[in-house]
Amino acid sequence: MFEKNRFNQFIKITDFVIENFWFNTSNFSQKFSIPKTALILGLKPRFLIMRFSLFTATFIKYLHFQSNMKNLDFSSTKQIKVSERIVDQVIGQDLAVEIIKKAAQQRRHVLLIGEPGTGKSMLGLALAELLPKEKLVDILAFPNPNDENQPLIKTIPAGKGREIAARTRLQSMNMFKSQNLIIFILAILTILAPWWIRSYYKSDIMFAAFFLGGMIFLAAFVLFINMNKKFIGKEISSPKVIVDNYNKKQAPFFDATGAHAGALLGDVLHDPFQTGGLGTPAHERVVAGMIHKTHRGVLFIDEIATLQPATQQELLTALQEGKYAITGQSERSAGAMVMTEPVPCSFILVAAGNIETVRHMHPALRSRIRGYGYEIHMNETMPDTPENQMKIARFVAQEVIKDGRIPHFSKDAVLAIIEEARRRANRKGHLTLRLRELGGLIRAAGDLASEKKSKLVEKEHIVGAKKIARTLEQQIADKYIERKKEYEVIVTQGKKIGRVNGLAVIGGEEVYSGIILPIEAEVTPGGKEREIVATGKLGEIAKEAVKNVSAIIKKHFGEDIKEKYDIYVQFLQTYEGVEGDSASIAVATAIISALKKIPVRQDTAMTGSLSVRGEVLPIGGVSAKVEAAIEAGLKRVIVPKSNIQDIVIDQKKLSSIEIVPVESIADVLKEALDWKGKESILKKIA
Repeated sequence: MFEKNRFNQFIKITDFVIENFWFNTSNFSQKFSIPKTALILGLKPRFLIMRFSLFTATFIKYLHFQSNMKNLDFSSTKQIKVSERIVDQVIGQDLAVEIIKKAAQQRRHVLLIGEPGTGKSMLGLALAELLPKEKLVDILAFPNPNDENQPLIKTIPAGKGREIAARTRLQSMNMFKSQNLIIFILAILTILAPWWIRSYYKSDIMFAAFFLGGMIFLAAFVLFINMNKKFIGKEISSPKVIVDNYNKKQAPFFDATGAHAGALLGDVLHDPFQTGGLGTPAHERVVAGMIHKTHRGVLFIDEIATLQPATQQELLTALQEGKYAITGQSERSAGAMVMTEPVPCSFILVAAGNIETVRHMHPALRSRIRGYGYEIHMNETMPDTPENQMKIARFVAQEVIKDGRIPHFSKDAVLAIIEEARRRANRKGHLTLRLRELGGLIRAAGDLASEKKSKLVEKEHIVGAKKIARTLEQQIADKYIERKKEYEVIVTQGKKIGRVNGLAVIGGEEVYSGIILPIEAEVTPGGKEREIVATGKLGEIAKEAVKNVSAIIKKHFGEDIKEKYDIYVQFLQTYEGVEGDSASIAVATAIISALKKIPVRQDTAMTGSLSVRGEVLPIGGVSAKVEAAIEAGLKRVIVPKSNIQDIVIDQKKLSSIEIVPVESIADVLKEALDWKGKESILKKIA
């Protein structure tokens, strides 16, 4: 896919490397007109094939970067057209979009499973947007003359509910208008009469008698009128609009994530005045749930497994029947005595969550969705192609428009965002689709540009945003490394027996940061322990990784340690615990160093999984781990050869450390240990 001249240049470079076996970075860059930042090779590679593979990966990245500059045909995101349709704004979920279109056309339910920030809620909104236009309805609750605890339910065309309720209230007001006039006249007479009596009879006693008598008469009359209103009002009581679709043209969409049972299924409010004619009529206490408000629309529920099993069961009933009666959700409430007629709730359910959601979801509810809809697993990454790079650029433009307070991005700034998407993907040749976190970086960079009165967001603003908008994991990792170096827990110089600088990450998925993980091993006389004893609050996978390492040790040194020595491994000060197998090569190196008294280079860190046959396997979070080694001041880092293309770090920062790719435990030991005087042991392992 390279241009012909680029391919020919690459062939020349290959021939040059093979012929010379080693090269100087400066001369190399001058000979082939390649910037030094495109090269991360050492001056004297110990293993030609490994160094050459590292160089090849870097050179391809360089050509890829140059190609990106041509593929992105714009000078700023202001020139990128952003669709107003939500379905067109979904990035990298092409299969999901196609299914959503089918679901909208055929009114099917959908279950979306994937990591946060991959676009699940946007797909729910898109489904509501794509629904064919239907005649929406208002839903009214009327008093039931035969059973006040079972309000009647009626549906009418959207917008008519308010008219009917207003008309009924007006009739009620007209009926009692004359009564209000009488009360007003009587109140005037009650106030004026005592004063007339006083002036006519010249008696304060008569004044007091008439005044008190008038007040008592007025109070009795008002009470009689109010009681009359209660009894007569039941026949002309105004209905309550419980679902109001006035002036709405698009199908309703409600996000019921985290909603309690009352908000989701509806409720009848408690009435403290239940007797004596002072209580509120039952139909006026009815509150529709989101399942009713989304009638003929879309109900979105993220983390659906967090709903109580009983609530999930009721939701299933609503899906099956297309209607659901409203009752009080609290058994101690007066509303529990009320149950309406079945209320229409024909909605499309878009449920979402992660893999754990599937395990804890009600089986019958999932079966209903699967039988009458689709299940979709969201993509977490997409291939790093020119087309998808343009999608990331479009995403940047979308975020700028949605925010409305930050300037547009320059082409260089967009390329920096694409590079960050590549780094966060943690997968060869892919871009991340966890775009919510990427959107946070975009807004932080926009805030910096706004603060500096810049017309466009530039690459320098992206760099600044990465410093100020660092995750909690990154901040904790920096403090962790700083404290460990201060107390010399992390050693970055010299050589030590049985001590290795491992690498690990804190956090999860793409929101993590690398840390240095010091590991020490000791071999003691004894031979009573059957397995390697490892301490440091290890998880199950980490314990299994240590067992795999024991197979390597027994294979090469079984006779040396059999019934003679016990092996102990300590992960230093790992109070938070250790999980995963990426420290396998570090554990193996520490043990062999302690067993054969061979010093380990302390300026070198390492990460990599290990098979029982001694092969170094790829691991996750390699970019974050290499960054941690750089921040700690280490000079070299050993990584699996298969992870080389996964290292996405700024070239200027990467040039400060030597990357050593390895394929086997023998390669690791050659690079990490000082074999002076112990060459025979190395040959035995190799």
